[in-house]
Amino acid sequence: MFTGIIETLGTIVALEKENENVHVSVQSSLTSELKIDQSLAHNGVCLTVVNIQKDIYTVTAIKETLDKTALQHWKVGDEVNLERAMKLGDRLDGHMVQGHVDETGICTHIEDQNGSWVFRFEYDANSKNITIEKGSITVNGTSLTVVDATKNGFSVAIIPYTYEHTGFHNLAVGDAVNLEFDLIGKYIARLR
Repeated sequence: MFTGIIETLGTIVALEKENENVHVSVQSSLTSELKIDQSLAHNGVCLTVVNIQKDIYTVTAIKETLDKTALQHWKVGDEVNLERAMKLGDRLDGHMVQGHVDETGICTHIEDQNGSWVFRFEYDANSKNITIEKGSITVNGTSLTVVDATKNGFSVAIIPYTYEHTGFHNLAVGDAVNLEFDLIGKYIARLR
């Protein structure tokens, strides 16, 4: 379980394909605090640490993960949002995040508002996922509040701290992102 509060950025230093899997090596300031078998969210995708060498650790993405997330677009040199799993008893500063991507979306608009930014995203028009204004959404692992919601899209406002300390400063119109919809909202929508 995660909170969607990004701890740091990591840089992808190697991508190695093995059969249908891809081993992703990431250089990060968190590496010295990690251990093998630990869960770590990468742009919102929970992956298991399988190797650690100095300041670089490796995780493995299987075909299912690659097919359903934006990880299939990663390249060496890309920065990714990183968050370790929450500790029981810690404050929940974001919202409850599983690290299980529901679907990908596309960034369709970025507006610089002279001190903050508004990002707009769209997702599959046939999706049963929903957003509501002032509800929670996770974009590339970052816990955010929905500003405005439509049938298959939403916008979020980004403060300078979030912009600078997450991958939002690298995001461009047309980029694919990982979306995890609000856990409670998903259960309520399923019951309808």
